Amino acid sequence: MIAKEITAYNNAQAAANKAICRALATEIDAALPKAENKVWHGGPVWFLDGNPIVGFWVRKHGVQLMFWSGQSFDEPGLASNSEKFKSAVARYESKDDINLKDLKRWLRKSKTIQWDYKNIVKRKGKLLRLKP
Repeated sequence: MIAKEITAYNNAQAAANKAICRALATEIDAALPKAENKVWHGGPVWFLDGNPIVGFWVRKHGVQLMFWSGQSFDEPGLASNSEKFKSAVARYESKDDINLKDLKRWLRKSKTIQWDYKNIVKRKGKLLRLKP
């Protein structure tokens, strides 16, 4: 179930971004039904066992979708977002830019390919891969 604060975030966006945000939230929530979700660091984020998995933010030119462990998915549609961490992003300027087949595949991978961001502070910035 999508948190009320995420629905409010989505509804507060301009028309084109609102459509993207609603579509992403619906697909993410359907693919990760056991995930906790909330607005975190200014955007909607889904967590499995306290570990951030996927989120999105409205940016100057559309919506940025980020998978915390996305670089490990080995997917051409995701661009590296960090040299230090394992995040990867996709950007959308319209709802039609969302390739549902790709998004669903990335969401399936996000359940099993995870780096432990939950404990990154405790490990002083070191990321460890979680086992499925």
